[in-house]
Amino acid sequence: QVQLVESGGGLVQPGGSLRLSCAASGSISRLLNMYWYRQAPGKRRELVARVNSGGITNYLDSVKGRFTISRLNGNNTVYLQMNSLKSEDTAVYYCNADVVVVTGGVFNYWGQGTQVTVSS
Repeated sequence: QVQLVESGGGLVQPGGSLRLSCAASGSISRLLNMYWYRQAPGKRRELVARVNSGGITNYLDSVKGRFTISRLNGNNTVYLQMNSLKSEDTAVYYCNADVVVVTGGVFNYWGQGTQVTVSS
């Protein structure tokens, strides 16, 4: 079994910054792609950022230049640095990962989510 645990969410004023972390643990042989998604009330879940095992990144257009995804392979952790936050960034943020498990095979896992609220 594999667990993804997010942390770092909270309340921040517009223009502020937050750093989300997601730690993966369990029967992990290798982490492949790692993702951050978000879901605002009444809206569909959307992909915010992705980083592959080689460190190549992709971003949702609306967060380009403000958010940075990074990973530390040695401790199976992915981060999302969020700067210049706007009210429209308010959402529950979810970590997601494609994992090669020790017993073989590739599976996709979700974290439980962390709330980010941008408000004055």
